[in-house]
Amino acid sequence: MPIREVLTYPNPLLKEISKEVTELTDDIKNIIKDLVDTMDATSHSTGIAAPQIGELVRIIAIDPGKNKKCKNHHGKRVLINPEIVKWEGLIQSREGCMSVPDYTGNVNRAEKVVVQFLDENLQPGAFEAEGFEAILLQHEIDHLDGILFIDRIISKRTDLFRRKKYK
Repeated sequence: MPIREVLTYPNPLLKEISKEVTELTDDIKNIIKDLVDTMDATSHSTGIAAPQIGELVRIIAIDPGKNKKCKNHHGKRVLINPEIVKWEGLIQSREGCMSVPDYTGNVNRAEKVVVQFLDENLQPGAFEAEGFEAILLQHEIDHLDGILFIDRIISKRTDLFRRKKYK
């Protein structure tokens, strides 16, 4: 499948709420493949959500192991209709996003989460994540609800930063 273009802010599709997946159609299988291929094509991307490639369905792909600081994680996976059902603690994270390529920002996130989801065969699953993996899940699930990390910036005046460009 092709590597898809990642939509960037202010594309209005990024602010839409995605629909739940109820059956595993060929279209859904293609979206999953495109999501994973698009995430894998960028060395720095640890996650992507279907709305970022213009598909308003509740699917995310994550690969927390691409972050060298993330030692404990559940590996590369696709989550369909993911939902955070429990959270605890609060940590500040510096986040970036392929859909907001020119900025990073400080965001408050839960330190630990439990996520329920369907896998690529629509079988139910759940796991507990903490640290970077928990932050990644919250960031990607936000995309499914039309929320970008810049919507959660602690202070737009002091916690939003122009991304450094190295030549």
